[in-house]
Amino acid sequence: MITFEGAAKLYPDGTVAVDHLDMTVETGQTTVFVGPSGSGKTTSLRMINRMVEPTGGAVLIDGEDVRQRDPAVLRRSIGYVIQQAGLFPHRTVRDNIATVPLLLGWRRARARARAEELMELVGLEPSQARRYPHQLSGGQQQRVGVARALAADPPILLMDEPFSAVDPVVRASLQDELLRLQRELHKTIVFVTHDIDEAVRLGDRIAVFRPGGTLAQYDSPERLLAEPSDSFVESFVGYDRGVRRLSFFPASGLSPRQDVVFDEGTSAGAAADALGGEPWALVVTGDRMPLGWASATRLAGADTPLGALELVPYGHTFAVDTDSLRAALDAAVLSPAGRAVGVDADGRVVGVVSQDDLGTALWSVTE
Repeated sequence: MITFEGAAKLYPDGTVAVDHLDMTVETGQTTVFVGPSGSGKTTSLRMINRMVEPTGGAVLIDGEDVRQRDPAVLRRSIGYVIQQAGLFPHRTVRDNIATVPLLLGWRRARARARAEELMELVGLEPSQARRYPHQLSGGQQQRVGVARALAADPPILLMDEPFSAVDPVVRASLQDELLRLQRELHKTIVFVTHDIDEAVRLGDRIAVFRPGGTLAQYDSPERLLAEPSDSFVESFVGYDRGVRRLSFFPASGLSPRQDVVFDEGTSAGAAADALGGEPWALVVTGDRMPLGWASATRLAGADTPLGALELVPYGHTFAVDTDSLRAALDAAVLSPAGRAVGVDADGRVVGVVSQDDLGTALWSVTE
């Protein structure tokens, strides 16, 4: 457990970076510090490992003031990941990861074995062990940075905007990896970001900092989105917070329609008769894999099999059992037919959800 007790940081020029911070970071959870530039979130994180010394109050780890511990010893017991990984350019991937264990006196063979184990854990190939940082992509470098931070199995992991320097696709992949690792490892993670979507996706708890280094709200992501404490928090989390909040409601509560789903061998005319006024038919293969949409206006009176028609792309799907209502809404909004295609874990079509169906479901869970 990490406790901030009136922690403050005042610089000699009078700048207040952190102003009397009181909060508790729970053991085994991911706590995200989020806020605009100059709000004190990074300073607060760095007070935990004494990279920044507080000028007031205290920061405690399991009840012990961090100032009672030697800074070097403290930092070796806490994992630390920063932007662009901060790797040693002259060391191989394996030796970068083994850095802290070697500093702690581990034998080289043991440290390297641990490095190779962690490479697998964070999704790096064994063949990359002998490469140097410049031979890796940005996303791979960040994976090395995470592995290095985990090398000595620290109970606490500090992450200072670790994914901000990579492109959105790689960033989403790294977020997925962190969520997977946390499910396995249950570390106490403090994660700094300026991106509220990243905070909502990763955090068990979110601390919103306002300019001047004060804590505006500290809550679960769902409560933060549902009940912002004031106009600053409401503005920061965004006026589309209602859509973000849908990430916390499962799509499994939906009832996808199957009466508008047709096998590719069905004749167009038969499908048109069965649609009963519905504007779109979803065409699937014999094993229920989606092929595309057929407009009802093109089907009436035709004997051509649906699979022989030029179909409208079905867009992207959502997993009925594992995705959220937000994923279903995104699929419906982006679909050319205005309908979301729900699939099972194998990608087979379960059914179709219209925007009207989603509107009813959204109202029932958010009212």
